[in-house]
Formats: sequence, structure tokens, C-alpha cells
Amino acid sequence: MTRVSIITPSYNQAKYLEQTIQSVLNQNYAALEYILIDGGSDDGSLEIIKKYQDKFAYWISEKDGGQAEAINKGFARATGEVVAWLNSDDYYLPDAVSSAAKVFAENPEVVFVYGNMLAVDAQGKTFNALTYKQLTLADLLCFQIIGQPAVFMRRSALQKTNGLDVSFHFLLDHLLWIQLAQRGKILHVNQTWSAARYHAEAKNRAKAAEFGAEAFRILQAAQADAALAPVLAKVKRRAQASAQRVNARYLLDGGLPAQALSAWLSALRIHPPTALARMNIFVSALLNLCGLGELRERVLQDRKARHQE
Repeated sequence: MTRVSIITPSYNQAKYLEQTIQSVLNQNYAALEYILIDGGSDDGSLEIIKKYQDKFAYWISEKDGGQAEAINKGFARATGEVVAWLNSDDYYLPDAVSSAAKVFAENPEVVFVYGNMLAVDAQGKTFNALTYKQLTLADLLCFQIIGQPAVFMRRSALQKTNGLDVSFHFLLDHLLWIQLAQRGKILHVNQTWSAARYHAEAKNRAKAAEFGAEAFRILQAAQADAALAPVLAKVKRRAQASAQRVNARYLLDGGLPAQALSAWLSALRIHPPTALARMNIFVSALLNLCGLGELRERVLQDRKARHQE
């Protein structure tokens, strides 16, 4: 049986942490190693962790340098053939681990696999179902984003990378996927494995405007990488426009519609199909600039309600 190591980085998310832990422990997979790295929480998380401490292969609570450092600590402790991390506000759906382990056992050439993912709100209500497609290294360089909680990695391939770059705080997972995709086959599995929680305190909302800068850093690093540069050269305009589009999306989420519109227009100039594929960013930015942001929010809420019916 394939041994699977799951790492949960945790810091002051007591309101969600127990559901995360239970979603791992309830996987009903015998060869499971669960590691929890807490950054010195002071919100009651420690009491929850201690409640399950005999279920962890290893856990610690101490100050650290942030999410990337915590996960890298977990990587260093992991002994499984397959490794994944699950943030302390997300959760696995039943049989996610066994399904991923089966895929690795049947596909020895695969370095990471990814399923589909639910997007849920602070109360755990689903408002979107994210269904991905089979991607290539070139697609990743063009910022085709994969939901991190739905990803599992082969540890032997992970060990050939530098792990998570601690200077990244937002697209650190995407940068790692690119490194892994250089080392073997990536595979999409059309099953829903996890749920990612979107709430006001999550960094994808609280610090949305900072995401775009990291997209541009990834492109710069790829251009300087002798192995990645030729791949990037074939999709250069699409990749540059995609970085601008990522920037536009998160600027919009961060409440900066004028900057979002400017970034989207830059994407349009560079590679029109990439920008036009997300016309909703353009429309939303205009609505916000015209003072109709509340209308946009009502439309989104109506869409959420229809999805939940």
C-alpha cells in the first residue's frame, strides 16, 4: 500500500482547524502519515491540536516564518511515497487520499496528480465547483491555476526541487507545480477531492492585490532558467498576458478596480484571446468604477444561491 504523508500548516484558524483535521483522519486509509506544523497559535488552536495529538505522526507549535517555512518543515519530516499539504481552513472529501494513492500506484511516471475542487464560504456552503482539465508545463507557465488542496505529489520528485520558496506568499504552490512539471508527467483526475474555503481572513481575499507581483516574478525566473526559457519562448505573449490577467483578477478582489482595468487592458494589448477569455474582469471593473459594485455583488450572490439550490 502506498504510504501518503499529509501536512497541515496552521496558524490562528481555530474556527476551521478541527474540520480540517477530521477530514484527514476520516479518510479511512491505513497507510496515512499526518503531520501538523503550527506557527504558535494563540486562539485556541493548540487545545484542538492536543485533542488529536495521538493521531499525528508528528506535530509542533512554535513561531515560524510563515506558511512556506511551516510546510517545508513538514516536507522534511514526511516519509510517504506521496505527499500533500492541506491548509487549516480547507478540507478533504471522502476517499480523496485513497483515490490519489491509487493513481500514483497505477502511473509510476506521474510526479503529481490533481483532482477537482469545491469552493466553499466561511460556513462551509459550496458556491462553486472547480473542474480542471489536463494541463502541460506551458499551461502552468501561462498561469492555468490548479486548486492547491486537490494536489498530491510524488515525494521522490519533490525532493529534486527546492521545496516551497519562502520569499513567495501567494503563488508559492504554483511555482512548485512548475518545478515538478519539469521532472515528469502531471495528471488530472476527474474526481472532486477537496474543498477550499474562501473567507474574509483568507489571504486570497485579505491581500489579493499582492498576488500579481508574484506572477511577474515567476515569469522572470522562468526566463532566467535554461530549461524553462525555451518552453516559455513558445508561449511568451500568452504567458505575459496571463500574468497581467492574474494581476487584474486579484486587484479587483482587492478593491482596486482602476488598477484591475489597467492590467486587463495590458493583457488585451499583449494577447487578446487571453484577456477576452475573462471578460468578466473587464465588466466587473467597469461596474465598480461606475459605482455599480453593489449590483455586481447582488448578481454574484444570486449565482451562489442558484448553485446551492
